[in-house]
Amino acid sequence: MDIGVLTVVFGDESRETALDRLADIGVDAVEFGCGGFGGDDHLPRETFLDDEDAQRQLLEGLAERDLYISALATHNNPLHPDEQRAEGAVTELREAIRLADQLGVDTVTTFSGLPAGSPDGSVPNWITAPWPPEHADALEYQWESVAIPQWRDLAAHAKAHDVTIGIEMHPNMLVYEPTSLIRLREATNEYVGANFDPSHLYWQGIDVIEAIRFLGERDAIHHVHAKDTRLYEANARLKGYLDTTPYTAEAERSWLFRSIGYGHDEAHWKDVVSTLRMIGYDGALSIEHEDSLTSGREGLEKAIDVLERAVLETTPGEAYWA
Repeated sequence: MDIGVLTVVFGDESRETALDRLADIGVDAVEFGCGGFGGDDHLPRETFLDDEDAQRQLLEGLAERDLYISALATHNNPLHPDEQRAEGAVTELREAIRLADQLGVDTVTTFSGLPAGSPDGSVPNWITAPWPPEHADALEYQWESVAIPQWRDLAAHAKAHDVTIGIEMHPNMLVYEPTSLIRLREATNEYVGANFDPSHLYWQGIDVIEAIRFLGERDAIHHVHAKDTRLYEANARLKGYLDTTPYTAEAERSWLFRSIGYGHDEAHWKDVVSTLRMIGYDGALSIEHEDSLTSGREGLEKAIDVLERAVLETTPGEAYWA
């Protein structure tokens, strides 16, 4: 298992400078943004797609630094009720899959997207309860009329290029927890799975270790984000965890994204790593820095410090004691 970084944290720097920084702090893998909300500062598709010379130079530069690409990232909303926005997100994702294939990258990470609650809606609608009954009807519309048809096409495209899609389970998206991820996977194909990011699960009350086991039993974890969340019980006792307070009003929030080790202790992260190994995951732990209490550089260094002690690097030998 390797330690990686989603390079969006260095989006204000050139790709070469970002890669030098990452090589200097000892990571193994990079996850490049190539569209969507995270942008494409380090991997613009129009520069690299179908350009063998540009791709070769990129891969050579990574090899010189002992780095490899764990995934390409394009987090957007391919189910948006605005047709133009949805089409743009779908194009981004389809092109990212093609580019991953050309670069020899196994996975593209993304969101499931979120439709409106009816054909006439103009705003994505995150439905969290089945009552009043029109909400259950809206949820059924979202799945059967919008998400499944679109994702069957995307899953077929991924299969044709032998590139898996890692969906980040994220609130305000249709797929935001493990059972909805499996529903989409079963309606499409095995190329659809998780970009397992525990940070969005903690505040929903989901047991991260159980979620890894559940998805692992179904061979549905394609990539992993290393990102922590701290729960602030004093605020949650008053307003719960469905918190719309701005992320920058840290003292008022019920939870915050934190660097690894600042939401859950080292023992927990060792359990996360061990459980991932149990279910057969041996890819990258891609650090996504979104901790508003520290700088990107310091946040990454703190996260790497914890993960270096948690990651198991050697192959298990024979269990001679068994």
